[in-house]
Amino acid sequence: MINNIINFSLNNRFLIIILSLIILTIGAYTSNDMDIDVFPDLTAPSVVVLTESHGMAAEEVEKLVTFPIETALNGATDVRRVRSSSAAGISIVWIDFDWETDIYRARQIVSEKLSIISETLPEGVGSPTLAPQSSIIGEIMTIGITSDSVSMLDLRTITDKQIRQRLLSISGVSQVVVIGGEYKQYQILANPQKMKYYNVSFSELLKASKGTNKNSTGGFLNDFGNEYIITAEVRTSDTTEIGNSVIKMINDKPIKISDVAQVTIGASPKIGDGYLNGKPAIIMTVLKQPDINTLTLTTKIETALAELQTTLPKNITINTNIFKQSDFINTAVNNVRKALIEGTVFVVIILFIFLMSFRTTIISIIAIPVSLLISVLTLKLLGFTINTMSLGGLVIAIGVLVDDAIIDVDNVLKRLKQNALKPEHEREKSLIVIFSATKEIRASIINATLIIIVAFVPLFFLNGMEGRMLKPLGISFIVSLFASLVVSLTLTPVMCSLLLTNHKILVKQKKSILWVEKMSNFYRNILSKLLTENKKKSKIILGSSVGLLFVAIIIFFGLGRGFLPEFNEGTLTLSTVSLPGISLDESNKMNKMIDSLLLSIPEVKAVARRTGRAELDEHAQGVFSSETDVPFILESRTKDEFMEDVRSKLNSVGGINITIGQPLAHRIDHMLSGTRANIAIKVYGTDLDKMFSIANQVKANITDVEGLVDLSVEQQVQIPHLVIKPNRELLARYGISLNDFTEYIDVAFAGEKISDVYEGSQSFDLILRYNENSRNSIENIKNSLMILMTVKKYH
Repeated sequence: MINNIINFSLNNRFLIIILSLIILTIGAYTSNDMDIDVFPDLTAPSVVVLTESHGMAAEEVEKLVTFPIETALNGATDVRRVRSSSAAGISIVWIDFDWETDIYRARQIVSEKLSIISETLPEGVGSPTLAPQSSIIGEIMTIGITSDSVSMLDLRTITDKQIRQRLLSISGVSQVVVIGGEYKQYQILANPQKMKYYNVSFSELLKASKGTNKNSTGGFLNDFGNEYIITAEVRTSDTTEIGNSVIKMINDKPIKISDVAQVTIGASPKIGDGYLNGKPAIIMTVLKQPDINTLTLTTKIETALAELQTTLPKNITINTNIFKQSDFINTAVNNVRKALIEGTVFVVIILFIFLMSFRTTIISIIAIPVSLLISVLTLKLLGFTINTMSLGGLVIAIGVLVDDAIIDVDNVLKRLKQNALKPEHEREKSLIVIFSATKEIRASIINATLIIIVAFVPLFFLNGMEGRMLKPLGISFIVSLFASLVVSLTLTPVMCSLLLTNHKILVKQKKSILWVEKMSNFYRNILSKLLTENKKKSKIILGSSVGLLFVAIIIFFGLGRGFLPEFNEGTLTLSTVSLPGISLDESNKMNKMIDSLLLSIPEVKAVARRTGRAELDEHAQGVFSSETDVPFILESRTKDEFMEDVRSKLNSVGGINITIGQPLAHRIDHMLSGTRANIAIKVYGTDLDKMFSIANQVKANITDVEGLVDLSVEQQVQIPHLVIKPNRELLARYGISLNDFTEYIDVAFAGEKISDVYEGSQSFDLILRYNENSRNSIENIKNSLMILMTVKKYH
């Protein structure tokens, strides 16, 4: 078969040249059109379940919502791991499936389980929903939106209703998480003193408020041949009209909502905040769907933002240079491409030095682009992307790609020279010589190629993230080797027949290159002496080789180990955690110190911080926790010097744990360990205080371990609670049911959405709760509870 391929190629040289040119053209086009990413898709099939638990404390969320969902999903088909996080008002459960599970099948499995468990969840808990499908490294861009004159409430509204909606309309964007600013609400702020004065109970106010903003239909009317739709148009965005809604009549006088409450436009209580360079800002995080070209999607996003900028008020600034995954991708891929080009150049130089012939060098070198482009086409057909790992496999293969061609060209040239020196009547045709020379060394080349391929086969037996990371490297390397083998069987003999058959040149080059011949003679003499003349020296060399092997083995087992080398992403990600229980304002004060310290470092270009949790974020962190993106550009100092400066400045901030990482590495660590750190030590138990104490003992014992930095204990401690326990006998005396009491606590102090207010196509929540003065201190809350009973008694 091999001989037939060689023979066919030599007899159809024009066809082989045309096919090679076609491959070069299509391969070049495909390489420019392929998806480019920094890594292969490392996303494990994972489904995130979000459950809103309005008014519940974290302990209740864990007990009544998270635990039942975890229990139901633990036994689901192909589930590998279930993780969860419970915070006040929200439950988040991550379900990781086996690596080969289809993500859509995984989502279907979870949906079926949730349809059963939803019926058993407590009343008032929202339906568990699946978060949008995204990639583990899907956070492709962080955007900062600021303004010197637009209020934070209006800026947040513009961001939510215009910018976010525009970005979500872009194909490939799975989610846009917004944090910061003030979330606009229409609010009915009840005054308990006025409610007591007008003898209005909270349940009456709640019932009246729910009916203030709902349209209804009256069917239709046929009159004089026309059909009229009858509609009661109650819905309004006028706060005065909402306030004029009647609660009840007393002595034939209407008691309106505005009599006992203030109807206004305000901001919802914050569960998170955003800052850019130490000033309040809106921070947006854009997530992409899996298998989407990050570079293309980033370009679409930037184009959309540029178009939006022309329609927004001029004093609104959109900053897209905080974090862009595309920057790191471009840098990483360009570095590998540079290595690819440099490796090719060095191969060309070395080949020319040893062959001393442009023709033989060209024939050998032509195998590189043809083999590489065949590899690119194969990767495309197999569904892979261009990334650092697939390009890395091609870089490794460069030196091997020309081996087949060099061996073939060298043997063909040797046989052609020998044939040219024969008498004319004894000479064979050039094509026959080339065929015989190629066939002569073909078995050796195939065996050598297979041996190299076998060395990479273990990569395909790796599972999990390691397999997904390294398989593209092995595939690109092996495919390129096979491609070079095919080229050496087809194109190389054809090129030899076109460039090496000139009789005059062959006769002229009958002698070998002088310095190569001298080196060969020198090596031959040394080898002869070692093998025949001096057995003692041979033993010394053999013993030294064995000794070096043992030294290398010892050094190998003493080397550090890591899944990936440390990258220079050009951006730091700081995770800061203070003591749970502090307020958002206090957390912002502490983090502002960190912001100012970071901005004082010359290499730092911006500081974008997210404190607390965004409304749509699947990371349930409290207001005591922050994440900060710090883009930097190294100039006069090295990265080690820069990092030492960063850590020395941050060490001066007390009362807060700081972990320094990088965006991509941070997310990979989170997938591997479930935490923000490279290494996580987990303590299990039922006593939270005891576990926290043990964790601090572990920290104290490992503090002196060389190489550890940013060592911290997760602040899983009890936070302050204001517990209101009803006196059932007293409630019965005043005729207040427990249902009324719990509803009152929920609505009066936490607030409840009772309707939607529409401004054109935009909708905003209408919220009912007590005014600020009635719930801003423990004493005022006590007085509000007393008023509740007084009103209920005399109603």
